[in-house]
Amino acid sequence: MIDADLRRRVRERAADRCEYCGLEQADSPLARLQIEHVRPRKHDGTDDFDNLALACIDCNLAKGPNVAGIDPATQTLCELYNPRRHGWDDHFERRGAWISGRTTLGRTTVAVLRMNSDDQVQLRLSLPH
Repeated sequence: MIDADLRRRVRERAADRCEYCGLEQADSPLARLQIEHVRPRKHDGTDDFDNLALACIDCNLAKGPNVAGIDPATQTLCELYNPRRHGWDDHFERRGAWISGRTTLGRTTVAVLRMNSDDQVQLRLSLPH
């Protein structure tokens, strides 16, 4: 079980933003950002601080127990973005309301997490910043 102090530390490290798509908690008033396992328990992931990330409900539900996916450009298997090991700017870029993958890992993560779903893009378009 993840205790309140550990949850607080994960939120602080992430600055109350989804570590995958960047959605801020303030921009998600109806759904609290969730603590998620980078390496899911199903794949022997632990509740250790270094295996936890803050995720919006859309990214968390789309990621589920996935640790890899198929890159839409190359059709090859690739691991997913790990916010503890990878730099966001190395693998993704924002183009207006769209998030694009700069690398195989980025493209794969954008696809698996459905970061550019209609709902996600509409939400980003509605944000003032």
